[in-house]
Amino acid sequence: MTMTILSSIWLISSELKRRGVKVTGISFPPPLSEHDVETPHGRLHCTMKGSPKGDRPVILTFHDIGLNHKACWDPLFNHEDMAEIMQHFAVCHVDALGQHEGANTFSTGYEYPSMDQLAETLPLVLKHFGLKSVIGMGIGAGAYVLTRFALDYPNMAEGLMLININPCAEGWMDWAAHKISGWTHAQPDMIITHLFGKEEVNHDLIATFRHHILNNMNQFNLHLFVKAYESRRDLDIERPVPGCNARTLKCPSLLVVGDNSPAVDAVVSSGRSLITLLVLQITPGKLTEAFKYFIQGMGHMPSASMTRLARSRTASGSSITSDGNRSRSHTHDGNRSRSHTNEGSRSRSHTTEHGHTDGTANNNVDQSGPKSAEVSC
Repeated sequence: MTMTILSSIWLISSELKRRGVKVTGISFPPPLSEHDVETPHGRLHCTMKGSPKGDRPVILTFHDIGLNHKACWDPLFNHEDMAEIMQHFAVCHVDALGQHEGANTFSTGYEYPSMDQLAETLPLVLKHFGLKSVIGMGIGAGAYVLTRFALDYPNMAEGLMLININPCAEGWMDWAAHKISGWTHAQPDMIITHLFGKEEVNHDLIATFRHHILNNMNQFNLHLFVKAYESRRDLDIERPVPGCNARTLKCPSLLVVGDNSPAVDAVVSSGRSLITLLVLQITPGKLTEAFKYFIQGMGHMPSASMTRLARSRTASGSSITSDGNRSRSHTHDGNRSRSHTNEGSRSRSHTTEHGHTDGTANNNVDQSGPKSAEVSC
């Protein structure tokens, strides 16, 4: 069974550490500083790794429900394939209000901000650090917040990598199902289902995340964050049409979803509306490779070296493009994957670009407007 992106990152990172393998390719870790940014809703905990470099954007991350930046992003950013990216960019990790480790419990009657209001706190983060723009990386609820931020403040977002995004409001059937589930299951069970779906069978991984949720997260604060996410509005993003002022993202966007992710249908659906490069990624190496080509397509890191994954493919005599073709032929194994392929075909009909994981599509994008494509890995 193909695991979700999050579980894959955790397992590979944990296995490398168990074997004593160095999981960060950075000889001298970038300086780290923690900040509390004042907002109308309270202090927002942020962690800056590295120093902003001139006018280059900073990578800004936002996590999913049940997580904070340490649980969500540290395994990926400590992975050796991220070393070169970390040498070129500073990273600002944002923890949603009250979700960082050691957070104080909100007082009774505290009104937790909506997802829209969380997005409105991000310009205050940029102002605090003196930043002009960011490249956002978000997963789940964090992807939603970053998309709302990019829609409302387009000049501050240079690009987005959105993992497992659901741009739609929770339907009444979903709401009813969560209410019924809440009567019989504890909050950690509901969050784990959100993160991994019902098909995840790795019991050690489930135990690890359950322990994290119960021991590292403030349960009262977490409940408020979950309620805010369940009350989200539709993003109402439209595919741009020449001559029409459509509400859409102005920056390049990379959509990422795991083969068996519970968000796969929502991501495919949003791929028809967002200006995106739709990618199926399931390992840290592939995720890092896709992100590197993505930022190269925006004009950053033009002389970046090949990733270990790309080198191994080249050495074996198989191009990344053909590797993607093999994966696409494999996607006919199931109905959901088959709908993925069909959606990709319709999406490609809107553009002359073809999706390649070697970054060719990104580098040749018509600057008059972002394009949409699909890549399966």
